[in-house]
Amino acid sequence: MKLLGVLFMKKIILSTVVIASLTTIATAGETIIKSKVPVIEFSGEHYLGFVSRSPDEGDSTNKFETRRNYFQAKAYFKENPKDYMRITLDTHDDNGESNVRLKYAYLYLDNILPHTGVEFGQAHRPWIDYEEHNSWNFRSISKVMVEDDNGAHLTNSADRGINFKTKLENFSSEVGLFNGEGYHNEEDGEGLSAEWRLTGHLLGTGLKKPKKSLRYANVSFFGQQNQDSNKHNNEDLNWYGIHAVYNQPEFLIAGQYIDVTDADPAYKGTGYSINGEYRVAPKWDLIARYDYFDMDDNSGDKKRTLAGVAYEYNKNVEFIANYLNEDGTKLTDEEKGDSIMLTAEVKW
Repeated sequence: MKLLGVLFMKKIILSTVVIASLTTIATAGETIIKSKVPVIEFSGEHYLGFVSRSPDEGDSTNKFETRRNYFQAKAYFKENPKDYMRITLDTHDDNGESNVRLKYAYLYLDNILPHTGVEFGQAHRPWIDYEEHNSWNFRSISKVMVEDDNGAHLTNSADRGINFKTKLENFSSEVGLFNGEGYHNEEDGEGLSAEWRLTGHLLGTGLKKPKKSLRYANVSFFGQQNQDSNKHNNEDLNWYGIHAVYNQPEFLIAGQYIDVTDADPAYKGTGYSINGEYRVAPKWDLIARYDYFDMDDNSGDKKRTLAGVAYEYNKNVEFIANYLNEDGTKLTDEEKGDSIMLTAEVKW
């Protein structure tokens, strides 16, 4: 009996050790991640939605969308923790099929010149990222005017090239040289595009991250000189714009004017965009925007009107309900129409 008791106690002890070991393994995990850099940062962003659209001509449609899904990794270097390599993959809807493409792939080196860092590779172009972080906070429901297909449709947010980024309290800028065709168009190497953004931060907030709670007032001059653009029928694409934004915790108001001075007739014209936010209560925003672009060849104009409400569910999720009208004599009856959109914007 004594022997049986000893064996029984040994089994209990062994079982306890095994359970403790398994718990330790489950807690610590068995996955090993190895890298030649000390820090890798992962993040993601998703635009999930539903759209009910009624065109001026044709059948109405109702459909769910995964408009965009971004997956990003940044590898920070040991020698300077502000230097990193970034890669961002992007999925987008294409006739009912989700395709994956490369959005960003660039090396960032900080402070290579006084107050100036540089992106080299498939990098940010100077304007769109600035507008989407300082003025138009709702990329999940609409691109900015210079990018949108039914707006001016001049450029997009990334391209292969080099971008010098300067930050001071009262001034910031981005000045770069790019292929000029954008990250998802054919590159023929026939011409390059010089692009810029010069911004005065009137309240001295140039070194701060723009937030709804921050009071700031910025004025920008931006544009590009694009030689022999393959995307634009092998014509030059030269344009510039001016932009102003004022933000305080209760509201935001912004406006811009653009002038396409030298381009194929399908792109040449002038236009403006106005947008605003009124923060009616904690976590609740009323939003509105109007775009207008007039073609120089008298072929017509393009108009976009947007109004909606946004609710911040938590720091990772925001819900948006909005109305969108697209109109103008340049658009076909199939392109014109009204849409009701419901959107979940998720960031992690």
